Amino acid sequence: MTEQQIRKRARGIDRAFDILDHLRDVRTSQRPAEIAQALGAPTSTVYDLIGTLIDHGMLEVTDANGSVFLGRRVYFLGLAYRDYFDLTRQAAGVLDEITASTKETSQFCMLDGNKYTVALQREGSRPFRISADVGERTAIPWTASGRLLLGHLSDQEIRDLIPAEDFILPDGRQMDIDAYIAEIRRAHDERFFSFDSIVDTFTHCFAAPVYNQSGICSATLCIVAPKDDARKNYDLYKNVLQTAGDKLSKTV
Repeated sequence: MTEQQIRKRARGIDRAFDILDHLRDVRTSQRPAEIAQALGAPTSTVYDLIGTLIDHGMLEVTDANGSVFLGRRVYFLGLAYRDYFDLTRQAAGVLDEITASTKETSQFCMLDGNKYTVALQREGSRPFRISADVGERTAIPWTASGRLLLGHLSDQEIRDLIPAEDFILPDGRQMDIDAYIAEIRRAHDERFFSFDSIVDTFTHCFAAPVYNQSGICSATLCIVAPKDDARKNYDLYKNVLQTAGDKLSKTV
């Protein structure tokens, strides 16, 4: 295989992952032409790649129009990942304990490339729902966890990682990047961060780190609570999270 063929094949692999990531983000089936338009890719290339992904079970046709969505093989790959990496299985039990002791919604969160995602969640026992969409990719600076998960990076690495548009808040305000980096440094030192949610107006978010064997924060444990309850139980929730984070870190 020539060097040119190798580069062409690598571009095709990258584009195939772009298709999978796009369908994950939109969370609905789409026709190949719609996917090509969203990716800004040649339609013929996208049709060829989708055919290959269907053949391998990575995509499935969902209707007579040829729309496709993630296939069951993706699901089985996810199960294999969960079984191999014990952290997510351990985290499920820890979340049960956090929610049982606080009655609040608890979450296990991680980075997904240059975005943040809730990997696991346990909903609290409240008459109204406080939760997030598990697996949805969110701008890192919008989250409490986003102050802990980047603590091992330099200032420039943080600026390089996060897209410029992710520093624009949902209400259109521009974040102060220097202030954000200062919060990252403080959270790293204190092994904890909390703030009133940027995404909604009635909840307060708590986050504590889960460290890997290299001492890097590879995940976080979080509590999302109504502001009033967060103020009343601040010390309790902080202690519960930090204790749970230390416990889970020892299993990594």
